Amino acid sequence: MTPGPRELLKNAGLRVTAPRVAVLDWLAEHPHATADAVAEGVRTRLGSVSTQAVYDVLHACARTGLLRRIEPAGHPARYETRTGDNHHHLVCRVCGRTEDVDCVHGAAPCLEPSDTVGFSVDEAEVLFWGRCPDCQGPGLPGALTAEPHAKELTT
Repeated sequence: MTPGPRELLKNAGLRVTAPRVAVLDWLAEHPHATADAVAEGVRTRLGSVSTQAVYDVLHACARTGLLRRIEPAGHPARYETRTGDNHHHLVCRVCGRTEDVDCVHGAAPCLEPSDTVGFSVDEAEVLFWGRCPDCQGPGLPGALTAEPHAKELTT
């Protein structure tokens, strides 16, 4: 059985607070959400919660390994509860939709650089870029439509 947010927070040495529980619960249902989307979602559950409080929760949970922060270039940082495994992400260039992709080559690091320059490599963070099905136009796969899909960036 997967531990709930309260147990996860206790095991990470963090106090169990309503905002922390709400953030973890909401992100479990809405992976790859931005901090602003998390704040909106948490407010629907708890009422009044400051954006700064949500940022503080996200930072504390990412620091302790309860959340993973991903930062696709040109897009706001996103957060997910899927941690501790070796997975990567697909990111839509148009709308920012982000999806998990299991590692193609097994254990971390799944890729090795041609020259480590003396580094001890323990992880490869891979982002695959393209266009999601909603942002592909008619005709060739990956073609842009005249009016790109403006999907809300909460998923």
